[in-house]
Amino acid sequence: MTRVRRLTASAVAVLAGALVATGCGTTDVKSRAGAAASPASQDCAGDTTATSKKPVTLTDGIGRKVKLDKPARRIAVLEWQQVEDALTLCVTPVAVADPKGYRTWVSAEKLPAGVTDIGTREEPDLDTLLAAKPDLVVVEAFDAKDKTLTALEKRGIPVLATRGANPKDPIGNVRDVFTMIGAATGRTERAQQVVKQFDDHFAAAKKKVTGADLPTKDFLFFDGWLEGGNLTVRPYGKGALFTAIGEELGMKPAWTDKINKAYGDGGVDPAYGLAQTDVEGLTAVGDANLFYANDEGAGGYVKALAKNPVWKSLPAVKQGRAHPFPARVWGAGGPRSCEQAIDAYVDVLTQKKK
Repeated sequence: MTRVRRLTASAVAVLAGALVATGCGTTDVKSRAGAAASPASQDCAGDTTATSKKPVTLTDGIGRKVKLDKPARRIAVLEWQQVEDALTLCVTPVAVADPKGYRTWVSAEKLPAGVTDIGTREEPDLDTLLAAKPDLVVVEAFDAKDKTLTALEKRGIPVLATRGANPKDPIGNVRDVFTMIGAATGRTERAQQVVKQFDDHFAAAKKKVTGADLPTKDFLFFDGWLEGGNLTVRPYGKGALFTAIGEELGMKPAWTDKINKAYGDGGVDPAYGLAQTDVEGLTAVGDANLFYANDEGAGGYVKALAKNPVWKSLPAVKQGRAHPFPARVWGAGGPRSCEQAIDAYVDVLTQKKK
């Protein structure tokens, strides 16, 4: 399950059709998303890393032993994080689930044309998938009972199961999933190179924000949606990837378990650290700095926020401390999406006061 998957069907339709960034009159951050969306990958054209031809034996994200006579060349991928990872590894999948949605929501890596569409992430078309003749299918699962995983196993298709999230170590999980896909495709050298780049990028970002002059270190990242005129806000709590990135940069998560019990609707998702509330719920974080997903176009939740009197009354909004992320920075992505999020935070934390 990823950021959009928890929404109702109609809410997904609203979100998937929205592409235009809207600023709400608050401070915008510089967009790195467009620069990241170069063909295939940011730097695969000049890639010189080796591709292994040796047999592969590894333990996947849910403890299954995966053995391949040789690294996978034709992979099918059923989740967007793993699609992004494959492209960063300079491996273009032969088939993916919901390529239109990927192109709508993810900008860190561009998905080339011609990739087979195998339906939705929740219910992929297995016959179309088989027709693409993959030698490995990469899925997202949290246990061996996952229905897509078991269906593929029954058809005798090699499957690599990856964890889409780990609330105990969200950033570490990004590295683990990426490294695992690298091993399965013989691209370990490339994976090691990218992970080092990511770690160096993060370390440099931390240095940039050292001693950042902020009224408060408290922060909240959230997204949301508009459905039937109702505005829903989804705070990213403890264990969410973008929350963990903010923490690593020296900020303190404002959406606590105590706040969620008072203002949350349905509790924090145990796997992804996502909560649910309304605009009034944002009052619970007090003076916290606010960051939010800015993927909406006309009629989306961002414009609805701008008109909401509660939103306008929040300290962060009144003081210019409510910051939209660049559009199409995926909140459940791989190393490249995380670098986009890091840069978005840093742009805000290092900006000089007017």
